[in-house]
Amino acid sequence: MRVVLDTNVLVAALRSQTGASARLVEAVFEGSIVAIANVALFAEYEAVLTRPEHLAAGGVTRAEIAESLDELAVRVVPAEPHFSWRPQLRDPDDEMVLEAAVNGGAEAIITFESGTFRETAARFGIEVLTPAQIWAKLA
Repeated sequence: MRVVLDTNVLVAALRSQTGASARLVEAVFEGSIVAIANVALFAEYEAVLTRPEHLAAGGVTRAEIAESLDELAVRVVPAEPHFSWRPQLRDPDDEMVLEAAVNGGAEAIITFESGTFRETAARFGIEVLTPAQIWAKLA
């Protein structure tokens, strides 16, 4: 399945290595789920995951996050910006997630903010699922 991971999913994976989000990131590293991202979204991953509160909560260093993101970058399929779909959403900070999904041919956006994307993503034929919902769907 081709998915775009919202930043909040990576934060949840960092903060709890036993939850559905961590399993999802693990599945991306194993190649059983294909993650798609664009440059803007990947830059947000780095900016958010290296915030002091997330580093402390995850018990990791900036260097460890950088190493993990380097490994993730190798596995992520880049979403080429064929077309800018902006503006589509109320929050401009979420536009890069939708744009990566549309331009990258994603089947789903994985997020904890389903309401933010659901209506607009549906117009593009993209599902919006939480990490727990994708596991239920794949089971």
